[in-house]
Amino acid sequence: MATIRSSWVSIALFGAVTAAAGVVDADWWALFAGIGAFGISVMTVTQHFQHRTAALLYLARPQRFTVLLAQVVTTVVISWLVAAVSGVTVVSKWGTWTYYHALVAVPIMAVFGAALAAVVRRSVWLLSGFGVWFVIVEGVAGQFKYPLPMTSYLDASRGDAFGIEIFLVWAVAALAVAAVALRRDLSGD
Repeated sequence: MATIRSSWVSIALFGAVTAAAGVVDADWWALFAGIGAFGISVMTVTQHFQHRTAALLYLARPQRFTVLLAQVVTTVVISWLVAAVSGVTVVSKWGTWTYYHALVAVPIMAVFGAALAAVVRRSVWLLSGFGVWFVIVEGVAGQFKYPLPMTSYLDASRGDAFGIEIFLVWAVAALAVAAVALRRDLSGD
C-alpha cells in the first residue's frame, strides 16, 4: 500500500471528501467515512491482483489467510486514521456523538471491504457493484429499513448497538467467505 502512489492519492481524496462532508452534516461525514474505509480496503486488497503481484506475494507468504489478516489490519488502521483526522470538522461543528460511534463502525467497514475484495478481486467490479447495491437495493428498494450491510453501518455510526451487532455479523460472514475463496487458483487473475 505504501509503495503505490495511487493508494496515497486515494487516501488523500477520501480524507478530503470526508472532511468536507463533515462540514455539511455529521451523518454525511459518517457515510463518507464508511465509504472511504470500504474504498481503502478494496484498493489495498485488490491491488495485488490488479498489478499481478498476488502470485509473488503468496509464494513469499504461503499462508494466504495470514496475508489477508495483515491486509485487514492495515486497512483498519489506515481507515480509522483517515476517519479520525477527517472527523475534526464534525467535532468542531456538530459535537462528538456521531464521531465516536463512527470511529467504532469504520474499522468494521474496513474488515467487510477487505473480505469482499478477497472474494471479488477486481476493484472496479466491487466498487461499482457496491454503489449499485447501496443505491438500488438498500436505498430505493429497501429504503434503508432492513439490516443489510450499509443500513447496519449507518445505524452503527449513529450509536445503535443492534446495528453494530448486525454489521459485525456481516463482516464476519464476509471474512468466512473470503477464507474459503483464498484457496482459488490465481491463474485466472
